[in-house]
This record gives sequence, C-alpha cells and structure tokens, in this order.
Amino acid sequence: MSKTIVAGAIALLFAAQAGVAQDLKNDDEKTLYAIGAAISRNLASFNLTPEEVKIVEQGLSDGVAGGTLKVNLEEFGPKIQALAADRATKSAAKEKEASKGFLEKAATEKGATKLPSGVIYIETAAGTGASPKPTDQVKVNYHGTLTNGEVFDSSRDRGEPVTFPLNGVIPCWTEGVQKMKVGGKAKLICPSETAYGDRGAPPKIKPGATLVFEVDLLSIEAAPAAPAPEPAMPEATPPH
Repeated sequence: MSKTIVAGAIALLFAAQAGVAQDLKNDDEKTLYAIGAAISRNLASFNLTPEEVKIVEQGLSDGVAGGTLKVNLEEFGPKIQALAADRATKSAAKEKEASKGFLEKAATEKGATKLPSGVIYIETAAGTGASPKPTDQVKVNYHGTLTNGEVFDSSRDRGEPVTFPLNGVIPCWTEGVQKMKVGGKAKLICPSETAYGDRGAPPKIKPGATLVFEVDLLSIEAAPAAPAPEPAMPEATPPH
C-alpha cells in the first residue's frame, strides 16, 4: 500500500476526529475511507479511548512520513499483542459483570432450563421430529442479538438457512440444539464461556459478551459422504 494512499486515509481520519464533516466525493476517497474503517476493525480489541486514538493517529502519521519514530519498533512492536490481550481480558471481565443481571433474569423466564455449562435453554415451540446428535449436521434458521437487543447476525433476515456440523460450532449451540426436535424453536442464552469467550468476535461481539440466539431447527441433514479411496496402484513388475 503506497504512502500516498495511507496518508490520504489518515487525513480523512484526522478530519473525522476533529469533528470536520468529510464529504466523500469520488471512489478514491471512498476507498481511502474504507482503509480507515479496515484499520479500525483491527484496533477493536484495544478498546481505545478518544485520547488513545489520537496517539495511534500520530504513530500512523509519523510512520507514513518516513521520519524518525518516537519509539523503537523492535522494542515496542512485540508488546502490541500483550496489550491487546490485557485490554481484552479487562474488557471481558467488565462485560461479564454487566451480563450477570441479564443471565439471572433469563434463568427465571417461564420454561427456562439452565444447562450444566450455564447455557439457558427456553423452548418456544415444540418440535415433533428427531433430536440431533453432536455428530449430526443440522439445518437451521437463527437470529442472534446482544443483551441490549442489537442484532449481530441473522439467517432469518438474510432469508438463507444454514447447515453445519453440530460439533463444529460454539459450545452453546452444540449443547443447546441437541435438546431440540426437528420443527421446534428455542431461545439459547449463551454466557461468554460458551460463546466467543474473552476474545469476542470484534467489532460486533465484545470480549466476554453474552449472546442470545433464537433458533429454528429445520432438519437433520445427512453427513457428507466420505471421499472414495484412491485406487491402489499396481505393483511394478521387477525387471528381468
């Protein structure tokens, strides 16, 4: 990526931080804006304050300018992941504490069952078909929200059911969907330990976030056929 392109993206970023409305006049400017948005996603786990964002901006600007940096990257570069991990841990602890009341209230809802992992299972419509095993593939529709009701993903909204192996998803789903029967619907309330844990899934799902899924179990699908074995090669006839 050229210095000119990154410099343009930084200029747009500075303008936004300064509260200056920046009209995007053409595709180049929109692409520069997209660079800034992409960079912001990589920074989500740091949970930066506005003051810290300004420090990051200064590092970007100094790096693009090609002058002398204020820190030694060989010394501080390796500390970036450690800082991200520390910030994520602290953010997760705060998020878990904030979710306690939500989980406690959900456990008292009519028909709620608290599973061994802490997942809260609420059947909303009984199914009449079979229940899946962990090794089965299932076809579902789902609607995922945060505890504040914000939607982070929804196959219902896309109008596209999804199929996946039940042992290849987050533990909340592996445990909860096994309790359902085909044709049934349920709400799964997933503490972070059964979802995305302390790492979260930025930018939409914070570290330590409790998630809520409304799940419709449409069918249990046949597992994909194992690939046919390669035909054995005939042994070479030894020369006479």
